[in-house]
Amino acid sequence: MYDLVIKNGLVYSEESFQKKHVYIANGKIADISSADYPAKTSIDVSGLEVLPGIIDPHVHFALDLGTISSKDDFLTGSIAAAYGGVTTIIDFLDPTADSVSVEKAYHKRLKEAQTSCIDFTFHATIKAPKNNLEAYVKTVKTLGLHSIKFFTTYSESHRKTSDEAIKKLLTLSKKYNLLLLGHIENDALIHHDERFTYRDLKTSRPSVAETVEALKMVEYLKHSDGKLYMVHVSSGKTLEAIIETGRSLLGKQLFLESCPQYFTFTDKILDSSQGALYTFAPPVRSQAEQDLLFKYQSYLHTFATDHCAFNKEDKQAEKLSDIPLGIGSIEHSFGIMRYHFGEHVINRMSKSVATLFQLKQKGSIAIGNDADIHVFDPTPHTIQSHHGGTNYTPYIGVKSAGQTVHTLVRGQFVIKNKKLIKHRGKLIRSDYNG
Repeated sequence: MYDLVIKNGLVYSEESFQKKHVYIANGKIADISSADYPAKTSIDVSGLEVLPGIIDPHVHFALDLGTISSKDDFLTGSIAAAYGGVTTIIDFLDPTADSVSVEKAYHKRLKEAQTSCIDFTFHATIKAPKNNLEAYVKTVKTLGLHSIKFFTTYSESHRKTSDEAIKKLLTLSKKYNLLLLGHIENDALIHHDERFTYRDLKTSRPSVAETVEALKMVEYLKHSDGKLYMVHVSSGKTLEAIIETGRSLLGKQLFLESCPQYFTFTDKILDSSQGALYTFAPPVRSQAEQDLLFKYQSYLHTFATDHCAFNKEDKQAEKLSDIPLGIGSIEHSFGIMRYHFGEHVINRMSKSVATLFQLKQKGSIAIGNDADIHVFDPTPHTIQSHHGGTNYTPYIGVKSAGQTVHTLVRGQFVIKNKKLIKHRGKLIRSDYNG
């Protein structure tokens, strides 16, 4: 007898919808069938979609910026995530420069993540590496992690990684089957001025800084067998330039991520009286750049959020340099992107992420996989509320393709009939086999 059957839903499996029952046993998907078998618990989801749990590979919970931390910790952030059908997140270790420090950062972050109600893993984050890069990579792999993030900017906070180190890391990524994540902006083209307010963010971090640096990374990849995942592509000009110069690399060595904020807002929002609430890096772009992002969206491999949420009052500073950059998007990301692009986003927010980050039991509704399931009501609506630890969301009034009704992680309800159920997530290593 099965533990649970999810009956009569439109099941998204093998890239198509079919009306099936999903049977779950011991936290795994045990069968997908039209037949009726006995189960201890049955839930009828007629008229709803049964989707793979969303995997968000880019979140910042409890991010310590020195003077302030992001307001969603692993508990409140994972609650917001679960309300959006997200069943696994990938957060980041604190930036470190050597192999000893990265191991300490891992254990610190692991302790902080114990309150998460959904599954989680981490990217290592390197900054201005001081010594043996190969030792750093070996340590990351030993910790069961599959990815290392670097920055091409933030020299003012000593997080920038040099071009020579990036080239070496690309070589090591091939040798150790590792994926590099890059925050790609040209440091020299970013302008810091104490007179800047939030309205000047688009001047401070212009799109040309992203485009120029992205094209440089394309050239590095052409002379390397390494793999690079470019986070938060913000400008359609950048995307168009990558396609023109590095099309042959896409999906093989170069993988691109974007986020719902870049499809939802343009830089005009920064000119409004509430513009400070829409400050993040890279910033929103012009209408023309957003139009190009829509035009070329099929070249993007994943959609993530860069979730880094703050309260309204945290954003109310006179100087741009005093405003923490980031917004919360995780609860509404799937609904927004589904509204824009239909079912084509499903794999890019589940299966593609699982494949890239070697989450072998995640990302699709298939027999033997973890029973991470997102039951979705595809009735379009306008976003009116949010969950989590912050006192605002920038997405009020934005159109969504529907709402999450149930979220299950390894066969256990975290959201049931739109209500939170107490649950404890677990660490998922890249060598996890269930």
